[in-house]
Amino acid sequence: MFLMNTFGRMLRLTTWGESHGTAVGCVLDGCPSSLELTVEDVQRELDRRRPGQSHVTTQRMETDQVQILSGLFESKTTGTPISMLVPNRDADSSKYLEFKHRPRPGHADLGWRTKFGHVDWRGGGRSSARETVGRVAGGAVAKKLLQRFNVQVVAYTKQVGNIRSEETADVQMKGLTDLIESNVVRAADVEKGRLMEEEIKEAQAAGDSIGGVVECVAFNVPAGLGEPVFGKLTADLAGAVASIPAVKGVEFGLGFAAAYMRGSEVNDEYVVEHKSVRTKTNKSGGLQGGFSNGMPIILRAAFRPTASIRKRQKTVDLLTMKNTTIQIEGRHDPCVVPRAVPVVESMVNLVIADHMILNGDIPRRLD
Repeated sequence: MFLMNTFGRMLRLTTWGESHGTAVGCVLDGCPSSLELTVEDVQRELDRRRPGQSHVTTQRMETDQVQILSGLFESKTTGTPISMLVPNRDADSSKYLEFKHRPRPGHADLGWRTKFGHVDWRGGGRSSARETVGRVAGGAVAKKLLQRFNVQVVAYTKQVGNIRSEETADVQMKGLTDLIESNVVRAADVEKGRLMEEEIKEAQAAGDSIGGVVECVAFNVPAGLGEPVFGKLTADLAGAVASIPAVKGVEFGLGFAAAYMRGSEVNDEYVVEHKSVRTKTNKSGGLQGGFSNGMPIILRAAFRPTASIRKRQKTVDLLTMKNTTIQIEGRHDPCVVPRAVPVVESMVNLVIADHMILNGDIPRRLD
């Protein structure tokens, strides 16, 4: 039996901790030395993910103050493992006692119990989205590393329920990050963002939840990243994003829409521009044959509605093996998408940084 709590080849992230445990955190190994990094760099990204930041997110009040325990000296990385810890301050396990033997529909409760038998049932334990604290902390370091090489990864809310914005950031937009952070749903289209907010509030008022889509664009990614044949950049990005809780689908460029089209409509034709080869369009989302092609990488992740809802649902009692019902109270996001935006960014940052180190685009020493 193997616990796969670590991912990456050269830049390896291990996350640890449970939702209602003492703390959560991560260890990031393989980061080059002499990268300028501060606690504030990591805290900035964690603040974007933390609970209780708006009326459309869970009201669990965690400050998520990070402590960097190792791998950093005089505000520079040392090339040794970077260990980071975030205490859990506002966990309330009382709401979960009645679910100890009654798996919540849509959650990983039954899967974990079937596999391991003895599990931490408080708040979902390690299957909780609280685990993503470690991903965002590690992703903050990867983001800082990529910035050194002019690579920028930006994610935003593309869709909530039936409300979808049609823009795609094919070109780098000045002030795009500020625009996204200016509204509570983190939409790149502020007008559609207001409608998305209403969709979330409507579901919340009904004791229900709603899903959506996060779009992510990576600019200035070097061409040629990816390893044949099972180490394709496409596959690693898809696996990393699909590992985020509540993700049910990942697509690149045209994505599933390409299944309804012809090759003449889908193919990106080549042109010479400024003495280099590029594609005239970017329908493939910057990835061809599993390799980056130098165009912006565009991917989208579909998130299911939050599993914890106030509506009464059917389940089973594992002690009596009888049918029963369940009604979940507590503090839960009516829509996970707004807080998932920095998580998607983090996973994409980590994968691209890992491949750039593997490809030799990033040296092990930055001095």
